[in-house]
Amino acid sequence: MLNDNEIKEIEKLCRQNRRNIIKMVNNAQSGHIGGSLSSTEIMTVLFHKCMKLAPKWKDDKNYEKRDRFVLSKGHSSPIYYSVLSQCGYFPEEELMTFRLFGSRLQGHPVPFCPGVEVATGSLGQGLSIACGIAMGLKLDKNPANVFVLLGDGELQEGNVWEAFMQAPCRKLNNLIAIIDRNRLQIDGCTENIKPLEPLDEKIKAFNWNVIEIDGHDIMQIYNAIEAAKNADKPTAIIANTIKGKGVSFMENNAGWHGKATKPEEFEKAMKELE
Repeated sequence: MLNDNEIKEIEKLCRQNRRNIIKMVNNAQSGHIGGSLSSTEIMTVLFHKCMKLAPKWKDDKNYEKRDRFVLSKGHSSPIYYSVLSQCGYFPEEELMTFRLFGSRLQGHPVPFCPGVEVATGSLGQGLSIACGIAMGLKLDKNPANVFVLLGDGELQEGNVWEAFMQAPCRKLNNLIAIIDRNRLQIDGCTENIKPLEPLDEKIKAFNWNVIEIDGHDIMQIYNAIEAAKNADKPTAIIANTIKGKGVSFMENNAGWHGKATKPEEFEKAMKELE
């Protein structure tokens, strides 16, 4: 259970993350804003309150016991990098090198960036990668958990459902999948392109534990993740979100899936996020 002060602190961190997302993409004039904003609360709560981190990557005695994270929707790297900087993996100033030549902060995450476990970006593969990591941890009798954040659009990939079938088969109760259910993908509404509903029933049919929440409610996110840690089977958290959350003209607008702001749009967005 989070207390009021912890919730206020997370809210403050979320505002900072949203500002960072807008600034990073604006500075590079390239990147994905919409899905980064929709998953801001999810990522902030996960990294600051739920995951076991190893900030000293080379000499921390609990390094192998750290929780693992896979950003399956790798294009939402701006929120990933912003949260990693908050957790001390690299200086906040480095965020402004996002997508610039020679930067560790590439458009899609790569392992030479501190805090990044695996390279992602080809949609539909993250859950399979997470299954493999979770299986390895089980074989090593390592108590760490594996978290994976998926976009709902990528659930239209067949590979995802192979992974949904694999995880219960291998009894991977150390695997927690969080779905950013903002209902929009690059071409429009998921339900118009290739419907996913009833999503909860489909995943339950693969013998997963399923929890559905408001993906912008800090307490709901925290409680769902903590409950998933104690489940006896893999857990999928369906987090209902708003694409572009926090910036009025970006909310529920598929056009902001992957484009940068113009000067006047940047100023308006930053004003709203003060």
